Amino acid sequence: MPTYIRLRGGVFGLAEDGFTTVADDEVLPPGDVIVSLTRFQADGERLLSEGRQVGVRIASDEAVEALAYDLPQIAVVALEYPKFRDGRAFTSARVLRERLGFKGEVRAVGDVLRTQAGFMVRCGFDAFEPADGSSVEDWDRATRRFRHVYQRAADGRVPAFEARGV
Repeated sequence: MPTYIRLRGGVFGLAEDGFTTVADDEVLPPGDVIVSLTRFQADGERLLSEGRQVGVRIASDEAVEALAYDLPQIAVVALEYPKFRDGRAFTSARVLRERLGFKGEVRAVGDVLRTQAGFMVRCGFDAFEPADGSSVEDWDRATRRFRHVYQRAADGRVPAFEARGV
């Protein structure tokens, strides 16, 4: 099982990944799986009825709103960063947390870099598969780099203008 970084209670830590990511053309193994949105739309009902935990991988050009009905039963939504400069997953994370009220794990996968860690946490990500070999300590430092924030976001931090009482 691969290791990834998880944020729980404001603390970053290494975690064992109990999920197996399965490509569309692979046979489903026993246990908890992460499948594509296409496969989930075809087999999701069966997977959920088997009593396993199910995660769904969302490509950057797919809408997370397609999962709205099934979100209470989904354990993980893995949002894909095909390139570090493709920011659509930030929006998808905010939609999941703020508009759809998703309480499960929102995981960043693909070209995930620690320089984006602070922004990912602010948008609602709580699990990361770093592509740059960064450590838990690197991620912790990256998220604490800026003391003040200037906008409201999914993380609930108070913006500077409110803290100043303006």
